[in-house]
Amino acid sequence: MAERLLQAHQVSDLCIGKPALRWLPPQSTIADLEAGGGRDDAAVAVWDGSKGSDVAGRVCMADALLFLCADDDNLASPAAALQATLSDLLAAGALQAVRRIDPDASVLEAVDAFLGGAHTLAVPIRERWHAAADRGKLCWLTVEDVVLFLLSSVGVFSATASRSVTELGAVRPAALAVAAGDSALSAVPLLRAALASHASVAVVAGTGTGSPARRLVGEISPSALRSGGVASVAAIAALSAGQLVSFLDWGGAPPAATLHAVRSRLRRRNLLGMLDLLYGGTTDASSSSSSSSSASSSSSSSSDEDEDIVDANGRKLIIASPHRHGSSFLGRRRAEEATVCHRGSSLVAVMVQAMVHRATHVWVVEEQELVSVVGLLDVLRVLRHHLVAGSGCGMHPDLD
Repeated sequence: MAERLLQAHQVSDLCIGKPALRWLPPQSTIADLEAGGGRDDAAVAVWDGSKGSDVAGRVCMADALLFLCADDDNLASPAAALQATLSDLLAAGALQAVRRIDPDASVLEAVDAFLGGAHTLAVPIRERWHAAADRGKLCWLTVEDVVLFLLSSVGVFSATASRSVTELGAVRPAALAVAAGDSALSAVPLLRAALASHASVAVVAGTGTGSPARRLVGEISPSALRSGGVASVAAIAALSAGQLVSFLDWGGAPPAATLHAVRSRLRRRNLLGMLDLLYGGTTDASSSSSSSSSASSSSSSSSDEDEDIVDANGRKLIIASPHRHGSSFLGRRRAEEATVCHRGSSLVAVMVQAMVHRATHVWVVEEQELVSVVGLLDVLRVLRHHLVAGSGCGMHPDLD
């Protein structure tokens, strides 16, 4: 009966009521993506809209924001980088691979497509689902959709779902992690990998001198970057990874004092184009001149001073001057704000946590120390093995 859950149900069962996906042609610019509501959670298909044609890829505003801080040229001239095309964005590493799948395909085929490397599936909309105006259009099917479907039928595989994630082999090393004191820019390659693999980047701190243990102090997620908009790019360019966690806590609306501290750092680093973008202006001669003037006065007045960044709970997080030797980031976001479980947590508990918090992964911690992670792809891999192979011997599948 458990095996039939995956084989008897069709992809179309999971797509009823889904809206048609938004799409833009490959020659559209990143600025077009932002203007079209790119800060929403919904991603955009890079597609020409022709019936039967392949979708080139899937991009969201997080892809664009990471592109803006991918190299020195983009950081120096973000306004020019915004004119890059979506094809450029895909070529630069926005690797949310899309695979088209027939609505008559089984859920098992959809699971195999995800495990085979597809980030998202594009499903042709059937006429009976929607009005005639949507004929020939596509909708998204995500890993979250499949896990939610399985969770709704958890009684069918309760014996497996009640076992611990460790026993089932659903945990894997938390490779996407950055130290709280490291530059947020150093996390950009990790964030790109996270975006392509349904994950986030853990922000960790050591528990003592020479200790290999890693205390989870927060996470940087693609959704948090999207909510921050262009301010997220400025924060990545100016802050440490730990400070970025607290900055993103504001959800795109940090207080004026916090923005002032970020702007001061951008001026001192001569990132005038990024400063103009943060102010919402354009990079023209007058604005660059104004920014340059501000940079000159700022460097003389604040180069030897610390700047306060305030987190969402009113705590001051110190951004030390680069000339102040020995200063460090001391504030942190509570680890509980990331979605966490323990080695002994059951698979169904982890699935529920992920769905409730709209997370694509759950960090495995013991006494706040980061041990490993369970992703939704790991959940699918384990359930496919146990439901289809019918393994009852307790051995877990290869998760490499």
